Amino acid sequence: MIRKFITRVSKALGRRKPLSHEPAIIPHQQHGVRREHLSGAARRVCGALQEKGYKAFVVGGAVRDLLIGEHPKDYDIATDATPEQVRSVFRRARIIGRRFQIVHVMMGAETLEVTTFRGALAHDAKKDEHGRVLHDNVFGSQAEDAARRDFTVNALYYDPASETIVDYHHGVADLKQKTLRMIGEPRARYREDPVRMLRAVRLAAKLGLSIDPEAARPIREMAPLLENVPAARLFDEMLKLLTSGHAVNCLRQLRDAGLHHGLLPLLDVILEQPLGERFVMLALDNTDRRVRAGKSISPGFLFATLLWHEVLAQWERIKQNGERPIPALFIAMDEVLDTQAEKLAITRRVAADIKDIWALQPRFEARAGRKPYALLEHQRFRAGYDFLLLRAESGEIAKEVADWWTRFSEAEGEDRAALLIPETGEKKKRRRRRKPAGPRGDAPAAE
Repeated sequence: MIRKFITRVSKALGRRKPLSHEPAIIPHQQHGVRREHLSGAARRVCGALQEKGYKAFVVGGAVRDLLIGEHPKDYDIATDATPEQVRSVFRRARIIGRRFQIVHVMMGAETLEVTTFRGALAHDAKKDEHGRVLHDNVFGSQAEDAARRDFTVNALYYDPASETIVDYHHGVADLKQKTLRMIGEPRARYREDPVRMLRAVRLAAKLGLSIDPEAARPIREMAPLLENVPAARLFDEMLKLLTSGHAVNCLRQLRDAGLHHGLLPLLDVILEQPLGERFVMLALDNTDRRVRAGKSISPGFLFATLLWHEVLAQWERIKQNGERPIPALFIAMDEVLDTQAEKLAITRRVAADIKDIWALQPRFEARAGRKPYALLEHQRFRAGYDFLLLRAESGEIAKEVADWWTRFSEAEGEDRAALLIPETGEKKKRRRRRKPAGPRGDAPAAE
């Protein structure tokens, strides 16, 4: 019994030993990943660098995903070549980045991110007042690069030439044990980059891992550090989280870890409303199913669902203050998005998609005359219609409205016309009072 206890303690202490420069070299007979499992572009980039005498490995998330049998979305390459040397090897390559320079290499339709091994963080590295690293163009060895990565399961290097995995921090073992473990002291690593707290939640939910208690314990306390992260980075990370295919689990873990407060400022309010929470969860579940089925998803649609119930609340308040319904809706939309922009830098294109979806919703109330036909021709009809279905499924509006639009959009000719709801007498009178347009559309026709 005592011997077993000593063995367990020794192993635990071994986890905390200083970085070893002798990694485990795991052959393909043990890990099962063959070079054919990689994309052709990843193999060619590694091969081209190795032919020039440089080290080159597929690294991080792609290796992790291959080990668990998933198809990587993209491939990152780590090398000992400097960004300038990488660019000189490839005809279509460009150096980007300020905090740390990387190279985008274009291979056919694929774009691969190639990074030079990062060195140990210098004591005089530029940081903000909270400890977040602002500038870090320090190159180093592969061992130092592995130590700079966030989690052990992301510090894995795959060599397509030898089909071996280089593992400095027991990442393969942690993956088998379903544990997400931080490399280094968690508090220090979160201060260097607070986004790592969000990444921990996303990876744990996506991979079905348990966050190591030492890494999980400080998150709630250190969550306010996210307030110092640029809004554009937060938006990118939230988008990854919500489009991971496991958004429902991610959101639940965000709440459990205390990270949702202030991240999506209006989401806190939404999730306290039973109707709002049901609507959001239905939207996220629908997104998860589409991602796992390999179907396309729209960031605009997703954020439109997350913020819709706050728009409804603002819209009602503005109408009660005497504003007409449609102008009130547009004022509410701007107020909600402006508040959100203080924390997440939602791009103009995504914001435009969000507003299009919201603005279409009142138009679905019209089921008489020519208006339904005009709405069918709108370029954003499908997104607006899908949003309408969610509203009906959540109980916000009558299911009969969504069912009518389903039948109307699928019908043709006389069958479609037969579905139109007869206009009321008042609407008919208003229509008769309108003068028909003249031949050039700028004057009433002669009677």
